[in-house]
Amino acid sequence: MKQIIRGLAVSCSLLMAPVLVAAEQDFSGISLKTTELRNNIYMLEGVGGFAGGNIGVSVGEDGVLIVDDQLTPMNDKIKAALAALSKEKPAFILNTHWHGDHTGNNANFADQGTIISHHNARKRLMAEQQNFFGRSPAQVKKAWPIITFDQSLNIHFNNEDIKFIHYANGHTDGDGIVYFSQSHVAHLGDHFFNGVFPFVDLDTGGNVFTLTSNVAKIIETLPDDVLIIPGHGPMSDLDGLKAYHQMLVETTEFVKALAEQGKSLEDIQTMGLADKYTPLGAGFINEGNWIKLIFNSIKK
Repeated sequence: MKQIIRGLAVSCSLLMAPVLVAAEQDFSGISLKTTELRNNIYMLEGVGGFAGGNIGVSVGEDGVLIVDDQLTPMNDKIKAALAALSKEKPAFILNTHWHGDHTGNNANFADQGTIISHHNARKRLMAEQQNFFGRSPAQVKKAWPIITFDQSLNIHFNNEDIKFIHYANGHTDGDGIVYFSQSHVAHLGDHFFNGVFPFVDLDTGGNVFTLTSNVAKIIETLPDDVLIIPGHGPMSDLDGLKAYHQMLVETTEFVKALAEQGKSLEDIQTMGLADKYTPLGAGFINEGNWIKLIFNSIKK
């Protein structure tokens, strides 16, 4: 299998709910790295600590569009990074899903642009949620997306046909991926954790097996030269996504086969996965947690 360790692990501080990360983490040492991918499309990535999910940015004659907006304390740093790219404020803010490390600055951008998400993501933001992280309170009303969609939405902006496409019940029940058709750039949100085991939010509609199926479908839609912004981790490409999918297939099939033989969760965790997957447990989802997510997804 192609080597899939392509960069930095997700910070272990993600063990806490996003609101707790924001309350307890020192953000003073965190900076944002700006990488141009293609045709004035950029990726903003936290360096020196956990800033939240990666941000996609489109800059052009129509203005600025961003995909996701990280944790709330990153607001000033995000705005400074955007100001270095354009004098315009974001006209559109796309939320790939509801988690606070991707939507924490919705309220701060709401006066500048239009927030868009899948309708299930809006519903999650409007109400208190309880999941692996603990309790996440409802976001304030101005942070709620004002345009939502069911299956897909096209945004014609900066000479791009930007496709916002829902993939159901993978990471959550309200995920969308964003594809810039002319530039062959995709932001996959948390359908793709690059370099670590992914978090799958079983409590808000996610399922590891559906995630695996969704990633296979996404791969079929992307061109060979696509550049990919993952939800977490460094920039990737189609080979990186295929390697990630292969990991999903191999680990889910392994755990499912043992469960069907009557092995308990504890039995499988004790056995562990193949040694080649050990480095992927460096994020907040360690090997034992990943096996548990797979095992509990079987029940769903």
